Amino acid sequence: MSNSANSLNFRFLLPEVIWLEPENLLLAKQISSGASSSNFKESWQAYLNSIALLAFEQWLSNHLPNQIVTRDTTFIAKVGNLNAGEFKYCTIATEHLVDRVVSIPQNAIEQPELTANFYVVLEVLEEEQKVGIRGFVTYNQLNQVRSNLELPMRDGCYQIPVSWFDIEPNHLLFYNGYLSASEFPLAIVETQVNNVNLSEFLQSTRTKLSEWLEGKIDTSWQAIDSVSNPELNLAFGSRNIQQGTRRAKIIDLGIQLGNEKVTLLVNVFPEPEDKINVLIQLYPNGKRFLKPNIKLILLSKAGKKLQEVNSRVQDNYIQLKPFKGEPGKQFSVQINLENLILNESFEL
Repeated sequence: MSNSANSLNFRFLLPEVIWLEPENLLLAKQISSGASSSNFKESWQAYLNSIALLAFEQWLSNHLPNQIVTRDTTFIAKVGNLNAGEFKYCTIATEHLVDRVVSIPQNAIEQPELTANFYVVLEVLEEEQKVGIRGFVTYNQLNQVRSNLELPMRDGCYQIPVSWFDIEPNHLLFYNGYLSASEFPLAIVETQVNNVNLSEFLQSTRTKLSEWLEGKIDTSWQAIDSVSNPELNLAFGSRNIQQGTRRAKIIDLGIQLGNEKVTLLVNVFPEPEDKINVLIQLYPNGKRFLKPNIKLILLSKAGKKLQEVNSRVQDNYIQLKPFKGEPGKQFSVQINLENLILNESFEL
């Protein structure tokens, strides 16, 4: 064996380590409980997947502080999923790499809505409370190999040799910071919604604020006085905010948070040079104060965090700093509480 091969193997044995806190393991148990199975092996794998997902989320958040990292546990029984900016990550958890192969579920590669820009292998050492980043591979690389070679399958998973994986995690940070996700293409989703092209459907769900100034307002946004929220009416009416078009939307944070509801309020008014000024606030609904630790986040079209504000104990509302832009500019507002993340998309 050559010296270069020895060096490669040595580096692979020394992965970047992410140390776990006891609360990481507790949260992993809570997440994996939603994918519980009578089969111990499947339940254990879901637990490992949850640990790997939380560890990699922590690593990305530490190394990409200016980007919002969000997790998706929908398919935690098989894999974990994360988004950071424009990029999608699929986390693959393993306990040992003694076989020198990595099992990647077939659906994670072949089902368009499940594909990711990068598939990251993480070795979970639960008793030692640490996770090692063992390498990553792009979707395009996997798809090309799958198309050109007959990859072995086992238990519904492709068996990928570890030699195909890039073992330098800093390359992920470089790609995220300096390249576009379009350079790591994914499968095209051809899904239609009520016979409408998906791209047209997504565009139609984006609230166009310039139309508000023309009196064209979607029925999902209500006039302030029609929102059944005395606290909101009193608080908003007492503030000296420049007159414009103001609408509110009641948002249910979900049964897992005790049916907690909040009211998202958006105020827009025209500025010189055809610009639009926007003020976004978040109020409790049916209560005097917001639940603590609710995050209200402003994201660019590419997913970059522009602003963030957190609710504290006895905050009766929180708001983002007013901003303005030209018609056509896109952004989104994220409401984040515990494990729940909700997004509202806008266009000026």
